Amino acid sequence: MRDKEASRPHPWRWVLACAALVAVYSVVPVASEPDTVVLVLRWVATVVLLTVLVFAIRWQAVRQIVEPEAPLGALVVGIVAGLLMFALIDYGLAVHRPGEFHGIDTRVDALYYALSTLLTVGFGDVSAQGQIARVLLCFQMAFNITAIAGSASLVTRKFTERAVRARGNR
Repeated sequence: MRDKEASRPHPWRWVLACAALVAVYSVVPVASEPDTVVLVLRWVATVVLLTVLVFAIRWQAVRQIVEPEAPLGALVVGIVAGLLMFALIDYGLAVHRPGEFHGIDTRVDALYYALSTLLTVGFGDVSAQGQIARVLLCFQMAFNITAIAGSASLVTRKFTERAVRARGNR
C-alpha cells in the first residue's frame, strides 16, 4: 500500500498544471492576422488540440473506471483545459468577427461565457448573435455535456467513493 501511495503524483502537480493552463490562456495571441496561412494554421492547431483534449479526457475517464484508485488530477486538468479551450475559441471568434457575440470584449468575458454555458446558467448578458457563433456554441454545448460534465460527474463520484472507503477503514 505504501509503494502505491509513494508513486502517486502530489496534488500540487495538478494545481500547478491548471495554473499553467490559465497562464497560457491569458497570453495566447488572438489578434487579427493578415497572413492567411498563419490564420489557417491557428485554426488547424485549435482543431488538433481540441481533438487531443477529447481523447485525453476519454482516456482518463476510462482509466478511472478500470483503475478505481487512479489519480483524479489529470481528469480535473482535462476539464479545466476544455473550459479554457472553448473560452479562447469564443474570444478569438469575438475578436476576428465582432458581430458574432454580444458582450465578449475581453478574455475574462469569454471565460465567464464559457463557464456560464458549461453550467447552463446563461444569464443573457453575453450571447451568440451570429450564425458562426451559434454553430460553435452547439459544438461547445455538446462537448460540455459529454466530455466535461461526464468527467466532472465521474470525479465527484470517485471522490465520494474514496471518502466512504476512507471512513470505513478507520
